[in-house]
Amino acid sequence: MEALAVESVIVPREAVLKITADQLEPDMIIALAEQELAVIQVRAFVPAHVCALLAERAESHGYSSYLNVPSVRRIGMAFYETEGRADLIEQYFAEARQHLRDFRRACEPYCSPIDIFRCTLDEIWPYGANLQTLDQRKMYIGLSRMVSAGTTFLAHHDIFSEDARGRPEATSLKAQFGANVYLQMPETGGALLMWDKEIPAAEFDRLRGSDYGLPIETLGTPDVEVRPEPGDLLIFNSRKMHAVSPGTGRSRLAVSCFVGYRGKQQALTYWS
Repeated sequence: MEALAVESVIVPREAVLKITADQLEPDMIIALAEQELAVIQVRAFVPAHVCALLAERAESHGYSSYLNVPSVRRIGMAFYETEGRADLIEQYFAEARQHLRDFRRACEPYCSPIDIFRCTLDEIWPYGANLQTLDQRKMYIGLSRMVSAGTTFLAHHDIFSEDARGRPEATSLKAQFGANVYLQMPETGGALLMWDKEIPAAEFDRLRGSDYGLPIETLGTPDVEVRPEPGDLLIFNSRKMHAVSPGTGRSRLAVSCFVGYRGKQQALTYWS
């Protein structure tokens, strides 16, 4: 891999790195999986004028609250919301294709940002990238998420093996990444905050109690802070603690998914 321009933040264990680039490369994915990087930022992954149009259409389409995180709103359904309940898992799969079609239609005549991301992963990764299956059913991808002005997205982690317990498709992951393409950013704030720590799931559940995450101040100063612009793509280690700082003015709108990594010689997978 060519020399990369990185910014480092000193933390007790070692330097946690982020990289800003004009395009996504496979070596960046490997560095993220091996925890040599914490965040990849790809500038102008989608043109800003397209994002402005898509943000307007998304807001007119209407957002509804997460079933288990009422302070954050979304279009589509995240597998995280099912919480292992058979009825909600059935709802998730029953609605997956329709949600995907609806968002594609809303993007016309432009290509959906999540479809651009899917194609990019498949093109750059030597072993390809595929839509994740679970119990031989295709998962959904392309959750559109809104964080309203003044809302703090609490510190949390995302671990597929916790959401799909006992499923080999989830336990086989060696690393898991979050990926967001930003359609709209608030006037100030709305930054991705990350801490160079992984809290065991049982300990995290004990600390958070009945809420979905932890107050930012309980974790101290973030080790990495990245404020994207509309059109930027961020990919980050979702098993690390991460949050979003409160914004002012406009809502923060992004299209999101997860990426699963099983090794250098395995296909990547993606889902929401």
